[in-house]
Amino acid sequence: MRYTSLSLLSFLVSTTLQAQSDKPSDGQDLERMIVTGSRIVESIDEVPASIVIITQQQIQDQLKVTSELQSLLSTLVPGLAPSTGTSSNSGQTLRGRAPLIMIDGVPQSTPLRNGSLGVRSLDASTIERIEVIKGATSVYGNGAAGGIINYITKKADSNSPMAGHVTVSSRFSGVKFDDTLGGRLDAGINGKLDKFSYVLNASYEENGVQRDAQGDILGLTYGLTDTDTENYFSKFAYQFDDEKVLQLTYNYFKSKQDTDLINIMGNINSGDKTYAIESLDGTSIIGEPQGPENHNVMLKYSDDEIFTQTQLVIDAYTQRIENVFFFSSNLANPEQGFDGGQSIIESEKKGLRATFNSQFTLHDIDTTLIYGIDALNDVTSQPLVDGRVWVPKMDMDNIAAFIQGKWVLHDNIIIKAGVRHENIDLAVNDFSTLRLCRTADQCSVAFDVVGDTLNYKATTYNAAIRYNLSDLFRPFISYSQGADISDTGRLLRTATVTDIALIRTEASIIDNYEIGFTSELDSLRVEFSAYRSTSELGTTNSFDVETGVYLPVRAPQEIYGYEALATYQVTQNLDLSATYSWVEGKNTELDVYLGGKDIGAPKGTINVNWQPTPDARLTLNYLYVGSRKRFAQIEGEYVGDQGPVDSYHLVNINGSYDVNHQWQVFMGIENLLNNDYYPARSQVYTYDGYNHKGLGMTVNLGASYQF
Repeated sequence: MRYTSLSLLSFLVSTTLQAQSDKPSDGQDLERMIVTGSRIVESIDEVPASIVIITQQQIQDQLKVTSELQSLLSTLVPGLAPSTGTSSNSGQTLRGRAPLIMIDGVPQSTPLRNGSLGVRSLDASTIERIEVIKGATSVYGNGAAGGIINYITKKADSNSPMAGHVTVSSRFSGVKFDDTLGGRLDAGINGKLDKFSYVLNASYEENGVQRDAQGDILGLTYGLTDTDTENYFSKFAYQFDDEKVLQLTYNYFKSKQDTDLINIMGNINSGDKTYAIESLDGTSIIGEPQGPENHNVMLKYSDDEIFTQTQLVIDAYTQRIENVFFFSSNLANPEQGFDGGQSIIESEKKGLRATFNSQFTLHDIDTTLIYGIDALNDVTSQPLVDGRVWVPKMDMDNIAAFIQGKWVLHDNIIIKAGVRHENIDLAVNDFSTLRLCRTADQCSVAFDVVGDTLNYKATTYNAAIRYNLSDLFRPFISYSQGADISDTGRLLRTATVTDIALIRTEASIIDNYEIGFTSELDSLRVEFSAYRSTSELGTTNSFDVETGVYLPVRAPQEIYGYEALATYQVTQNLDLSATYSWVEGKNTELDVYLGGKDIGAPKGTINVNWQPTPDARLTLNYLYVGSRKRFAQIEGEYVGDQGPVDSYHLVNINGSYDVNHQWQVFMGIENLLNNDYYPARSQVYTYDGYNHKGLGMTVNLGASYQF
């Protein structure tokens, strides 16, 4: 197994250096502001919807345990399904539907062929804060059926010409040390030079093998064992005057698993876990290294006074994504000499957005109008490494116009309403589906499909009201719609007709209803919301055990649930928070429950933050995942995504100590109690190779220097 110089250097430095991490610059006022919901900066107290803001301090605390954003989000976002413990976020839905992942408002998901890798789109060290908007929304267009997770990247936070940090850490198993040593290095500088400002950040992380609570190596299907991850981020801004700013951002992210281990396949029906071992005969994992690679270039121009009381923001962006998946025998075709295959999702996006924000007083009512046009070209396909085409090239042109209004009455009643009209052209040339064989006698039927340009038009509406009656009771109620043509590629690759026009690729309109409130009493804050989400045309899929491929299920759906959050400031240096979320959903046509790919198990969390001295900080995170057992066995086995979920508990802890104003040392432990468990998705998915166990106790030691 690999022991690179970075791993050794990281281990030595992190166990001997004494340093200080970045101190977050955003204050309480900034933490109460949000930009994602309406595409403008507004107070969180004026948003009639359920939102979560993850602050810089929370991100820094979680980084002391793990850099995996899945784990961070699962711990801090009620309504988001538990982490899968892998590089894939398949099954980690938000309120039972797929969220749209964004960086500074630029989509990172690939909704035309959703590979569920969007959560890992950049390194956490580049993020200033995370904003999560729950429930279907069309504010940013296609793919936001469950809501939006927007990573907002760092900006220059120093008025000096240069400030920065260097952080080094090492991570290893506390169960069995062998081959688990990994290293991480992230460094950044930022500053301001007159009207020019900049942020540069780079990170590199090398994982050793990952072991479960019994010391066995976790399975390699979407695994993080022997994974190298690198991220290079830059942001440059020029302030022409008090109103005009031009900003250029570039982000490159790559994460690849390159290992000489092999999988020992298990299955939940057999009761055998999937794990990895060194090959006894010298063979290694088949195929190219799996994982995502993406480039993002974003140009933003803003003028706070383009004309009287009106701001203009223009965003132009381009993005290239290449997600390489693991070798699968389900992509075999013995007739053509293929014993399996390895697919790649390739996606290129180009977009331009113009947003106007006009604020004025109309009959003594504070009024805000947000309006503009979005244009997007998205070209996505899923070929195989061997040259076969599994999903043909889909060329989507999307033009949308929108207007959103906000009215503040008597300083405490906030009314919002808006409309968005989408015009989507999706072009697909003639193609042939693949003949795929689960065994020599179990093969799908290949079809020659006539291509076409499909047109979708959708008008979606939203309306909401919030009444800030008092600190003790601030209720809201909202209705919002979203238009979703997600995962058209999966429908195309399983086509059983000869003309694309006969495939049920039409857009799904999601209606989202929500009611909730927030209450504050002295140091206690309580938030509660209940929701219902319906769609006449669902976007789920079922697994065909005969052919080993997914088939579309375009049936109506109803999803419903509730969430609760309580935070309590015990003392000035001790605060507690607790959350609980529950979601359920059905195929209303057949009156059957939706599987675990869509519906997550109940989830509860407790987070404790304690600062016993000005120089020391301790954070404890507790995660509870409840049971969900909705399905019976079929001929003695669970099928598809209908495995039963047994409950489990996890405890993470991290602490830091500031030696002086520049140096800090820190330590984090994931799965402190070394709980032996299967993540929820490992229990739900009955497919071979998916039932790996969760990570056993893992220790992270590090040090940081700030200048």
